[in-house]
Amino acid sequence: MPRAAAPTLVSSSPSPSPSPSSRSSSSRASSPLTSSSRTSPSRVPRAADSDRRRTSASVVLRSVLEHGPVARSTIARLTGLSPASVTDYCARFTELGLISEELVPRRSNGVGRPHVPVDVDSSGFVVAGVHVAVSYTTVALLDLRGRVVARRELEHERTDPGWVLARAAEGLRALLDGVPGRRALGVGVAVGGWVDRESGTVVEHPMLGWRDVAVRDVLRVRTGLPVHVDGHARALVNAERLFGPARGSGSVLHLFVGNVVDAAFATNDEVHHGPRSQAGAIAHLPVPGGTEACDCGRTGCLQAELSERTLCRRAREAGVVDTTDSLRVVAAAAGGDQAAVGLLVRRASAVGRATRLLLDVLNPETVVVTEVGIIHREDCLAALREGVGAERAASVVPTSFPDSVLAVAGGSVALDVLYRDPLAASPQAI
Repeated sequence: MPRAAAPTLVSSSPSPSPSPSSRSSSSRASSPLTSSSRTSPSRVPRAADSDRRRTSASVVLRSVLEHGPVARSTIARLTGLSPASVTDYCARFTELGLISEELVPRRSNGVGRPHVPVDVDSSGFVVAGVHVAVSYTTVALLDLRGRVVARRELEHERTDPGWVLARAAEGLRALLDGVPGRRALGVGVAVGGWVDRESGTVVEHPMLGWRDVAVRDVLRVRTGLPVHVDGHARALVNAERLFGPARGSGSVLHLFVGNVVDAAFATNDEVHHGPRSQAGAIAHLPVPGGTEACDCGRTGCLQAELSERTLCRRAREAGVVDTTDSLRVVAAAAGGDQAAVGLLVRRASAVGRATRLLLDVLNPETVVVTEVGIIHREDCLAALREGVGAERAASVVPTSFPDSVLAVAGGSVALDVLYRDPLAASPQAI
């Protein structure tokens, strides 16, 4: 899709154990994308050295992301790496175009030798993001700080995967044509339902009618770029730990409540995926007193009770607004419709009770919730925290990306790959 040579996101991680479905890391490399392991003692020097280089490179680039503009000496102090190692990594990142030096040297507190701070270079590269929702697809371009450069929403006239993915590729091409001088490192795709990141496959998404859809392979052919695919809750927990206030937390839980309801959990900078990436499947947790019939044949499943489809149906039944768009319910509440307010607050309270259950099971330091009422209304946020309980309420926060959450979700899949193994962003012709 882009017309110039650029680094692309590939992975040098070792292959995982065979599974019923496994994923290769990109269109340019056959080794699968796995999370960079933390440095640990090893009697195999070559393997240990490889892991150490990958991990150290990630630590340096993440330090620049978090603290930039920042002096190399400060990075060395923060990371515990030697100044020579930091200088070498920064030189490589500069060569790749991932960071740049400030033009004017600085002195710390006006004294000492001047230093030249480095910062993430947000001017040259972007990652492309795709988020597939039930009724529309969001395509976007994000810079290396996770900020949205451009985006579009593509309504679903139909939901067969070939048509949806072809339109997504066309939408990305149009966005890239609109930002001359920017080059794409890769494509990140976030989807609800059961997504196997190792194979880049949507294993099952009942609301879309998708089953065993090879999303990575289809978009790789259509875009000519490396493509990485993950579930949207895991994508958003990655976005929070990279770009949000939760990046300092030792453990983060993300709860996504849209038409699909699911969760993701990260500890020590690692997102838990589980076998075939099934971790976080909470749609069928039972809700005490629930009355909504679920497609699984039971009554009172979490997704059936809390989904936006249920919210909008209840809004229609209450005469609030005839819509399938939850934002119109929020707009009605903002306009003073008390029935709409009640629907949103009750839903937020139920989300709070579900969050409390997950807190009891997983005990994360921080919980991030993406839900339309909680994003836009203080009374819904208060109801959420009341449902959680006063002792843990302060640890529960709304998404850091209230105006761009779906655009950020897709792009963060690719940005997570970059920040885990930045030296794998090697120059290749596309």
